[in-house]
Amino acid sequence: MSDAPAKLVCRNVWKVFGARAEDAFARLGHDPAPDRLLAAGLVPAVRAVDLTVKEGEIFVIMGLSGSGKSTLVRCLSRLAEPTAGEILFNGQNLLAASEAEMTQIRRHKMGMVFQHFALLPHLTVLENVAFPLEVQGLPRPAREARAREMIALVGLSGREDSYPRQLSGGQQQRVGIARSLAVEPELWFLDEPFSALDPLIRRELQDEFIRLQSRLKKTIVFITHDFDEAIRLADRIAIMKDGRIEQTGTPEDLVLHPATDYVREFTRAVPKAKAVRVASLMIDAPPPPDAAAIPARATVAEAGSAFLEGATALAVTDPAGRPIGTLHRDDAIRLILGGAA
Repeated sequence: MSDAPAKLVCRNVWKVFGARAEDAFARLGHDPAPDRLLAAGLVPAVRAVDLTVKEGEIFVIMGLSGSGKSTLVRCLSRLAEPTAGEILFNGQNLLAASEAEMTQIRRHKMGMVFQHFALLPHLTVLENVAFPLEVQGLPRPAREARAREMIALVGLSGREDSYPRQLSGGQQQRVGIARSLAVEPELWFLDEPFSALDPLIRRELQDEFIRLQSRLKKTIVFITHDFDEAIRLADRIAIMKDGRIEQTGTPEDLVLHPATDYVREFTRAVPKAKAVRVASLMIDAPPPPDAAAIPARATVAEAGSAFLEGATALAVTDPAGRPIGTLHRDDAIRLILGGAA
């Protein structure tokens, strides 16, 4: 992943609200302090954000309510207009693109899933999933064939003729995911997609999301306020506070090496075993022939049940299921008890 090319790059992105915001902001110069912004009648929602999302990674932006994470993701797709900065998608500056160009980019290269399912109640599951392809002008046989593929992918085969009111909340969100994938997006935005669901359904959809990503290898920007969800899904996480990014890194980086007092407090209650991935703790040696397997991206905490059942070593596997190393119980115990990873 570290060698993957950049898919999305932000440079000094700002979003402020107020009367004649762009003109007022331009008069304040580079990186104005919050008190100067407020004195000018401006309310900052996103402040001086720099980030890079690599091709094929799950990049999670998280923070508490009001931190600016949802405003930022709307700026990234230009559903909200940034006040200043650059946003590069495949090297193209989106802020220089016309509205017509942005419409085509959103229709053909971006997918979006939000907390509220926003399904069209008078359309069936098949028609909802096929709807963005209809907007693209795809002929009916082709769009329905593609929609059926996506419905099968999210595990809803047999529900094509159902209406949203006939589905559970988790099933409705699966339809939303299938609809956003129907256009085969290069970049997939998900803004708190599971937060309206109860915990069991939420966990199930997180599992489904991980399964889908292992097959599709999408570039994903995922917004959440739930740190457990973030460390379970993310390749890297950016933590926001008051419109700024406090720190960006892997879940392990944030928990083991917090860069600011805010990140330290934010991650203080997270057990190391829930953040450290098996791949970081394994040794480069063949596992015992009868060792149970665990994916490299699983956390050490997820390996705990196998060790409780008596295993002394686990076979660590890549996404294709091939063994790539061994995780020993003693190493996991040392981490859980507070040893360094």
